[in-house]
Amino acid sequence: MSEFPFAAVVGQQALKTALLLNAINPRVGGVLISGPRGSAKSTLARALAALLPDDAEGQRPPFVTLPLGASEERLTGSLDLQRVLTEREATFQPGLLAKAHGGVLYVDEVNLLPDPLVDLLLDVAASGTNVVERDGISHSHPARFSLIGTMNPDEGELRPQLLDRFGLCLEQQTTLSVRERVAIVQQREAFDRDPESFVARHAEEQAALSRRIHRARQALSEIISDAWVYEHIAQGCQRAAVEGLRADVTWHRAAQAHAAWRGATRVEQQDLDSVEPWVLAHRRTQQSDTPPPPPGSPPPAAGSGSSSSQPSGAGQTPQAQGQWGAMPPVAQPSVSVPAITLPAPDATTPRVASTSHAASARRRGQQPGQRRGHRDAPRPDWFATLAANRGHWPWRQLRYAKARSGQPVLHLVLLDTSASTLGEQLLGRAKGVVERVARQAYAAREQLAVLGFGSDGVTPILPRRRAPKVLLERLDGVGAGGGTPIRQAILRAARLIRQWRQQQAGLQVRTYLITDGRTRQPLAGLPPLGECVVVDTEQAAVKRGRGAQIAQQLGARYLPLPEAGGQLL
Repeated sequence: MSEFPFAAVVGQQALKTALLLNAINPRVGGVLISGPRGSAKSTLARALAALLPDDAEGQRPPFVTLPLGASEERLTGSLDLQRVLTEREATFQPGLLAKAHGGVLYVDEVNLLPDPLVDLLLDVAASGTNVVERDGISHSHPARFSLIGTMNPDEGELRPQLLDRFGLCLEQQTTLSVRERVAIVQQREAFDRDPESFVARHAEEQAALSRRIHRARQALSEIISDAWVYEHIAQGCQRAAVEGLRADVTWHRAAQAHAAWRGATRVEQQDLDSVEPWVLAHRRTQQSDTPPPPPGSPPPAAGSGSSSSQPSGAGQTPQAQGQWGAMPPVAQPSVSVPAITLPAPDATTPRVASTSHAASARRRGQQPGQRRGHRDAPRPDWFATLAANRGHWPWRQLRYAKARSGQPVLHLVLLDTSASTLGEQLLGRAKGVVERVARQAYAAREQLAVLGFGSDGVTPILPRRRAPKVLLERLDGVGAGGGTPIRQAILRAARLIRQWRQQQAGLQVRTYLITDGRTRQPLAGLPPLGECVVVDTEQAAVKRGRGAQIAQQLGARYLPLPEAGGQLL
């Protein structure tokens, strides 16, 4: 079946450019495409395969799709049991990682990928090698590929560890003119009527793109980067407060590819400006206005620069992210509070396996909280079984695959950032509670996610990740203002919990709702959040908030924020 031609896609110039840069230099690290349904994300990603020029051996680089329902063995490769039984040789069947080597691995709805597959992808992406081990026999092969993923942000977030592995990230254009909408529908109808003729009409344009990619690849190693280029990249990454140096390296590689695509011989300001938003969109932790180019940098050529090479705002994080009402958010530093001890769950909250039970469960190959007969119970390891029985039949013992280690506990914090929390340092003390939760999660090597909710809705403060050692700097930058959209926060939390549990069986989610309860929104019909505690930050003698009522609606434990120097139990 013919794929829709890349050259025939209407608009989306920024996304097209990002995909082409990745084809020119696969070391850029891949592209993550975020956008709503029906915005041509998958169409463009799949269409790129036809443009990839042949390698040195005359072979077209592979374009492999990873289905959401794929098993671990299908991804990494598996043992050929038939060969073992008939010829007594351990032969491995290549998986999708082996097939994608030297090409592209494409994942549609990558944010819905199960956690075990995400862990495998992270391991291979870091090492460039896939290792399959079965009871003393190890098979490894190179697995270097560009990762292209698409996702709908309304269906959940992407794990930060995997998010950072994508070199470039673009948010798909959502607003189209009437002319563009008409052209898109006409192109699609023409393709559906006669795909072969439609593809043939764009064959020359496609071939020209492929030749241009090939020329850019050949010129890539000759692209010159003056000293000011590195200085500009370092300053930009420092202003954005990115973690690590992956952004610096990716920015330089993408700028070189952009220069090669233009047919230039050196990196110029327009190359840096064009790729900057795509490199920093998913890594930026601090917003800042872009300063003038550093001394010694050449001025952008007439008609060049980011404004002419991409649609306005493409791939950029809005400067006004987190606007809460007409008044700008007011920051309040964190205030230290005593340690938090989450009460033991009772009948109103799901019971969680104790430490001793979790340890014994792991010894039996189970995940904590996993019941016998569960659909995610340990699977037989056929190779280990064959080895243990030395080829005898019937088998005397059955061996099981070892359970993969992971992060079984996730702390989800919902922090009230409305204007009513600014009095009496309530927001600062609430941030202190969050910091305490983060410290405990870090010590236990558990995961943490923090959402703030103010007048404009729910804003991620810390996406789901392993709890950081220090969170104060990020918390101190969070301001407050406007009303309290607590209903939206609870609904989003419930949706995220469902998604996370689908991705990782046995995941324990502990939710902390930290609020003064001052909201006019209805509380009826709120979904349960599982093991949850409501920390009421209101300090008035006569409470006007509804913290206790919210806790009752959620089936959660209710805890008042202690007075200064008090103990929160």
